[in-house]
Amino acid sequence: MNETPLFTIIIVSLNPGGKLQKTVDSILSQSFLSSGEGELEILIKDGNSTDGSVETLEKNDRIRIIRQADSGIYDAMNQAAAQARGGILFFLNCGDLFHDQDVLKKVKDFVQGKRNKIFYGDIYSILSDSLVPSNPHMDAFGCYRNVPCHQACFYRNELFSERGYLLQYKVRADYEHFLWSYFKKEAFPLYMPIVVADYEGGGFSETKKNKKLSAKEHKEITAKYMSRRQRIKFRAILWLTLAPLRSRMAESRRFSGIYNGLKKALYKRK
Repeated sequence: MNETPLFTIIIVSLNPGGKLQKTVDSILSQSFLSSGEGELEILIKDGNSTDGSVETLEKNDRIRIIRQADSGIYDAMNQAAAQARGGILFFLNCGDLFHDQDVLKKVKDFVQGKRNKIFYGDIYSILSDSLVPSNPHMDAFGCYRNVPCHQACFYRNELFSERGYLLQYKVRADYEHFLWSYFKKEAFPLYMPIVVADYEGGGFSETKKNKKLSAKEHKEITAKYMSRRQRIKFRAILWLTLAPLRSRMAESRRFSGIYNGLKKALYKRK
């Protein structure tokens, strides 16, 4: 690779079985690669898998593989980001896919000439079989309520060159990094009307145990970046707008389509 690639797509893996190949295939099928519009680096950070999933990819010259132990998914992401050559980083989990073959081409066209350090779009939830629209107007309340998952976000490399994920957060390190970028580095995110990824879901952060840890970490992280007055106000808004009920609807395969459709219509109206 002779030039600095526009994108580095990072995948972290540990005995992923066939999911890794599926995710890699969705990257290799991108029209961006065949259009000659720029270079793309695929970087797999593998935690010393023993299932043979990585060996099948070693001969592909578009793929760079880093094999070394790590303490978990965020440590693996940090290791990969530290060696990424691309100007823009994007993280995919094993089992996640680009939504269609033109995603990177559309993102490239959108970010061209813009100075923002974070760009984000929508995702499609495979688990609930529905489109999940992101809030197109990110502000402090949007950051408190929720931020786009990393499968929806493209980051300028410089954000990770300066500081990676904080490993004391086991479930919400990506959330903390997003808030650090927004509040401390003034890396104001810009919404792209693009469905970026098909998100598998049902992973590490969504177990019953880790949902409790997620709530604890959310409280700690928001206290770092928001005033007590802000947090009280935002909690009151969520309570008054029935946030727990809406969350259950969003996670339900039966109701998620209706809920996310209404949410998308509301965002458009705003």
